[in-house]
Amino acid sequence: MVKSEKTTLGRSLVKHHNHMIQESKDKGKYYKNLQKKVLESVTEVSDIDAILEQAEEAERLFTINHSNTTPLPINVDTQSSSSTIAAEEWREQQKIEEALHASSLQVPRRPPWTPEMSVEELDANEKQAFLNWRRMLVRLEENEKLVLTPFEKNLDIWRQLWRVLERSDLIVMVVDARDPLFYRCPDLEAYAREIDEHKKMMLLVNKADLLPPEVRAKWAEYFRRNDILFVFWSAIAATAVLEGKVLKEQWRKADNFQNTDDPEVVIYGRDELLARLQSEAQEIVRARNSRAPVDETQRENAVVGFVGYPNVGKSSTINALVGQKRTGVTSTPGKTKHFQTLIISEELMLCDCPGLVFPSFSSSRYEMITCGVLPIDRMTEHREAIQVVADKVPRRVIESVYNITLPKPKTYERQSRPPLAAEVLRAYCASRGYVASSGLPDETKAARQILKDYIGGKLPHFAMPPGMTEEKIEDDTGRETGSDSEEGEGDEEGSEQVPGIDDVLDDLTSFDLANGLASTKKVTVKKESASHKQHKKPQRKKDRNWRVKNTEEGDGMPLVRVFQKPANTGPLTMR
Repeated sequence: MVKSEKTTLGRSLVKHHNHMIQESKDKGKYYKNLQKKVLESVTEVSDIDAILEQAEEAERLFTINHSNTTPLPINVDTQSSSSTIAAEEWREQQKIEEALHASSLQVPRRPPWTPEMSVEELDANEKQAFLNWRRMLVRLEENEKLVLTPFEKNLDIWRQLWRVLERSDLIVMVVDARDPLFYRCPDLEAYAREIDEHKKMMLLVNKADLLPPEVRAKWAEYFRRNDILFVFWSAIAATAVLEGKVLKEQWRKADNFQNTDDPEVVIYGRDELLARLQSEAQEIVRARNSRAPVDETQRENAVVGFVGYPNVGKSSTINALVGQKRTGVTSTPGKTKHFQTLIISEELMLCDCPGLVFPSFSSSRYEMITCGVLPIDRMTEHREAIQVVADKVPRRVIESVYNITLPKPKTYERQSRPPLAAEVLRAYCASRGYVASSGLPDETKAARQILKDYIGGKLPHFAMPPGMTEEKIEDDTGRETGSDSEEGEGDEEGSEQVPGIDDVLDDLTSFDLANGLASTKKVTVKKESASHKQHKKPQRKKDRNWRVKNTEEGDGMPLVRVFQKPANTGPLTMR
């Protein structure tokens, strides 16, 4: 009897184990059918991926709505008329087209929904709205005069933004202080007001300690003139103060934090920023509650949402405000995958949104790499990205920061031209000893290090507000751009000369030495020997009297010399 009980218990355990295995398999098949993927940012897709993605979306929508979808038009005409138009005229036409289509450059809107909707119906509506938004951008890309930057193409990332905008009362857009307009998305503010007219958008100008006080004053004037709510802030400086550390970076000068007469130019601290955010958000909540019906439940706590491009400092800002590390922080863009809510007090709650790359015009992929929006490790053309850095950072600044000497422009080149990417990379590799396995300079390693220094602030650079001339930059910030540019323009005519044979040979020799193509034989240039050498027969001066003479005595007719043959007098006789 005891043996049978043990046998029954073992069989029941085996059955339970097999049942759990089968249940896990069923769950795996279920999630596989739902096509669950890891949430990651997608900014660039190939043409084949776009076609396959479009086919999958069309098939899924057909099965749900039983309606045919129009395929995306594909432009097979790769020829462009830009080659026949001057670069200046082409850029002017491009600016005109960008101004005309600025209203079409929008962020995707979430379709209207109600709590009574099913999950399948809501998912289908969101995918249909997102597909229509993608089609609108495709029509913009068909215009050859418009260049769209890589933008976020993952619907799940945009869903995170939709949730944050709906929850938040005050939306804080974090931007980089060195170029705030590049990271600002004006359409996002319009979308927030479409959701709720009481919502406000604040511009949190992060990394403001990298700007001189005079430049911050110019940006503050520009923001006030355009009715933009803004605050200057530095997440790294606030974190260092919270941890009791001192910033050792030389490019983060202490005089950038000096007090000024204008309170809006001062860089906010942690306590000041928390008080400002709470006051702005509570004002919005009070305004909404005052206009809400009496029977409707009113919310007392305020929610502040943080949005913006990747790697602008959203998570670092939230960690500094909370007082401890609550969100992951890294220099690689796209660390935050899902939105997070953090309770500061009973009256204030923060909401962190994953970084999104908004669609915009007139910015290349390499500019987005230098701005920290796209990861550096995925860079393929390192010279193109370094050229963007060399165009924005003056030559003398690069030489002083890295303690290197860049090659001077050739005699026939414009002396005020920016250094070439190859010159910067080779000089940096020579000073650091970066050599690849092939024996050539390791330009890829050098490019990554230079880009990290550029993004981190070691290479100082900043953009001025629109309408600011170079003379004002020189007078206010001390940059020598105005005087240098004038001298370069004045000497441009004299410096641009036709290259001689010696200049061409020097360029070819330097190119061969830099790329390991120099031959072991010494190239010698044969010089013209003098005519007074003893071993050479002196040349007789040719008589050119037969040519046309147009003198006073002559009549302009050619002279003809007649050679008279001596008469044949027969053989000579010896007498």
